[in-house]
Parts: sequence; structure tokens; C-alpha cells
Amino acid sequence: MIIRNVHVENDEAIGDVRIDDGVFAQIGGSADSVGIRAAGTDRAGVNGGRAAADHRDGTSAQVSRPGETVIDGQGGVLLPPFVDPHVHLDAALTAGDPEWNETGTLFDGIRIWSERKKSLSVADVKDRARRTIDMMVRHGIQHIRSHVDVTDPGLVALHALLELKSEVEQYADLQLVAFPQEGILSYPNGKALMQRAVSEGADVIGGIPHFEFTRDYGVESLKFLVDLAVKNDRLVDVHCDEIDDPASRNLEVLATLALENGIGDRVTASHTTAMGSYNDAYTYKLFRLLKMSGISFVSNPLVNMHLGGRFDTYPKRRGLTRVKELDADGINVAFGEDDIRDPWSPLGAGNMLDVVRMGVYAAQLMGYSQIMDSYKYVTYNGAKALHIDDHYGIEVGKPANCIILNASNFYEALNENDEVLYSIRAGKVIVSTRPHVTTLR
Repeated sequence: MIIRNVHVENDEAIGDVRIDDGVFAQIGGSADSVGIRAAGTDRAGVNGGRAAADHRDGTSAQVSRPGETVIDGQGGVLLPPFVDPHVHLDAALTAGDPEWNETGTLFDGIRIWSERKKSLSVADVKDRARRTIDMMVRHGIQHIRSHVDVTDPGLVALHALLELKSEVEQYADLQLVAFPQEGILSYPNGKALMQRAVSEGADVIGGIPHFEFTRDYGVESLKFLVDLAVKNDRLVDVHCDEIDDPASRNLEVLATLALENGIGDRVTASHTTAMGSYNDAYTYKLFRLLKMSGISFVSNPLVNMHLGGRFDTYPKRRGLTRVKELDADGINVAFGEDDIRDPWSPLGAGNMLDVVRMGVYAAQLMGYSQIMDSYKYVTYNGAKALHIDDHYGIEVGKPANCIILNASNFYEALNENDEVLYSIRAGKVIVSTRPHVTTLR
């Protein structure tokens, strides 16, 4: 396969990308001096014709072989596929069932979900999750980490998503987090359910220490889940301090455990919205530990902004962790969508452009260069949080997974909410989109 006429990761120059045997074989070089587009192909067209052009270095452009697929990117921006490092597929598409969350609080969402999960079946979870994944894939997502509620004696949702994981692997990688929505120590047999979830195939160990009955329970839950992860060679992703309470400081415990066990690159702290309420003196001290630990962070701008500050009148907090400051200090931060039409958020389209747009506004990352680079929060940074960065990215020799957006750079794509023209996985097109055409009369 040859991909013609694309801006690779915001490169101003237009170039080509060659894919051989499912991996990137050559990246870059100009292909704009010869008619590459076959007659009759449109903006989202594919052709198998022969084309040549001059590289900037004076060598000839990549020439297609007989019968080889040639994609004309028409000046679009080519990026690694989007990563959603935090979503809840088991709860997706349940908004309003059995009731709507009219208060908009995290706690009412948990209460409503506790009722809804009583009626879960494998078929129900698989159907909703599959429809949600299809939505996400259409928008260029190929890597997904889903938290799965395991405070359920039957582990119904986990069993459903374990089945679905193998069924969708041709177009998406799915990591499953054993997530104790109602706590590990604060839910009957919570520890045993976590251990069962791991033995039955969960990829990642989760937690929710700020929701445990006491601070001591929160600390004990973190020690338990980190020990479980180390013993079973699992990754860790904890819903950590998702509350506006400045006294909620489980993050320092998680980071210390990660540091002491030497597993920082395998640990993610999700949400950490309490950090938006910490005083600067404490945060300054905390950042030293966070950097030493090497852990990643996932902020969920859409849902954090929706759920956060609900108990404030005014001033009203933003409900977000310190994204800009973490990033500036070299600490890995990714963005996730979190909830898609469920008890915690009535909206959601599986589109990471929505997530990034809210993220750059809420975190005040609105400089031109910041916006241009903001795709990293849903690509490279997400891949690092998922611990897949060794085989992720636009680089010769890596798996040929990529997307082409209908814009010349990410700034334009974010402004226009542009389509994903192509999503390519292991050198095969899995999604193609014909752009809409609007005529003013």
C-alpha cells in the first residue's frame, strides 16, 4: 500500500507513506509534482494506479507496484490512530435507564448504575458495547481501555467484554480493567471478586480509594490492588481522588507504591480531580514524587467538567486535574472520554476530537502550538498510559496503524471537527468516509 499526499503529523510538506507486510516501510518525501489522483476518484478515493514524483531530496517518489492499493490522502493529516485510555463500555448507552441523573453528581451516577447492573446480561452488555466500539472505530479509535465494574457477584459485564474482546480485535485492541465501582473493602467480598476478575482474564487492576468508607480503607485498597498487580503481572489504573475534596490524597499513596515496587510505567492515575483543589505548596511537594514514580495520568475533560464543582455555589471549581502543569513537568497525561450516554454523562459520541476540544479549553491549552500538539493527548500519551508505546506510532518498522483526517493539520481538524477519511490497521483499510458536501445557495 502507498498513501499519497498527506501531511505526516502536522508536517507542512506533503509526503508519501509506504506500507509493506503490515508495517511502515517508508515515510515522507514529496509526491506533488505528478498527477497521482486517478480520474474519477474523490477526496476519499482509492486507486491502484502508478504514480511518481520528486522527493525533496531529489530522489524519485515511491512508485506503486502492479495491483498495489494507492490511497490519495488529498492533503489530509496522517496521525497514529486515536487511543481512548478510559471508557466504561459496560455502562455505555444506558442513560435514562432506570432513571436520568438529574443532579449530575458522581454519587447519583453510582446509585443509578447500582440499580441498572442488577438486570445486566451477557447479551445486553455485548450489544451495547459492540455498538459503542463501532461508533469509536468510525471516529478513528483503535486502542481502548475499558473499566469494567466487578462489584457484581456474577461478574456478568466482565464475562461479556472478555468475549467481545476477541471478536473486535481485527479493528480495535481492548484492555479490560477490573474496576471495583463500589469499593474493594467497602463492598462484600470485594477482594475475592478482584482476585476472580484477574484469574478470569482482566488485563488491568483498578480501584476507587476515595469512595471507600474511610481513608484507612482507601489506603488498604491501594496496597491490596498494587500487590495483586505485581503478583499477577498486570497493569494498574486507579480512579484516584475523583472528588473536589482537597483532603482526598490517595494519589500520594499510589505514587509511592508505584515507586517502591518499581512499576511506575505500568501505573495510571485516572481523574485525580482533587488536585484542582490542592494548595500550591502541597502540590509542589507532590509533583516531585509523581515525577520520581513515573506514573501516567488520564484526565477525562468532558465528564470531569460535567461532574466537578457540583457542590460549589461560587466560586465554582473546574473539576479538572492540573493537566497543563503535569505536562509541563514532563509527566505523561492523556485524555479519555470516560462515559458515553450512561448514568454519569447523557452525551457522548466516541469521538476523541470532542474530548480534545473540551480539554484544551478547560486546561487553558489554547496557544496555537498547544492546539497543534494537542493530538498527543489522545495518541502517544494514551499509548504510553496503555503501555503499548513500543509498537505504536508513525515510524518505520512499526505496525502500520494510522488515520487520515480531512484537514491539513490538527488545528484545522479540531476547528472543523473533520472526518476521519481513513482508518488503517496493519496496512488494511478498516474505515473509509466520504466527506459531506455543503452548498450555500
